[in-house]
Amino acid sequence: MRIIGIDPGSLRTGYGIIESDAAGELRHVAHGCLNVSGQPFLERIGAIYRELKQIIGTYHPEEAAIEQVFMARNADSALKLGQARGAALVALLEAGLPVEEYTALQIKKAAVGGGHAAKEQVQSMVRWLLKLSENPQADAADALACAICHAHHGRTRQRWQPAVSR
Repeated sequence: MRIIGIDPGSLRTGYGIIESDAAGELRHVAHGCLNVSGQPFLERIGAIYRELKQIIGTYHPEEAAIEQVFMARNADSALKLGQARGAALVALLEAGLPVEEYTALQIKKAAVGGGHAAKEQVQSMVRWLLKLSENPQADAADALACAICHAHHGRTRQRWQPAVSR
């Protein structure tokens, strides 16, 4: 199963693509950061959509995971983040991908083992889990962690499926 994880942001949107096999083994495919800072806001939203659409077309993920919006102290920042997340969601949904949403707490628990892990811990654990040669940039690490979270949740759903079907 090829999964794309998205860490949305109005200045930088991280993406990470992994593969998870039936045994639960994870393999890194690609990761990066869409740095749209320096552009007018509406152009940033369009760039997030277009660039994610291109990434989806290049790597052909089968499922998607995206981080849910957290509560921000600044209403303007929260609105901008929500709009960036919306642009990412449209790109994913337009591609026909099933999308799951996870909180930052769920993502950190799945990738690091603790819901209040620091960014550096997420980066290090993602590096270790995916056997990368160096820590990915923070936004890309968060996106990879989101994909890892989805892979773990998928394995749990598979294990419980037979029990529920009985």
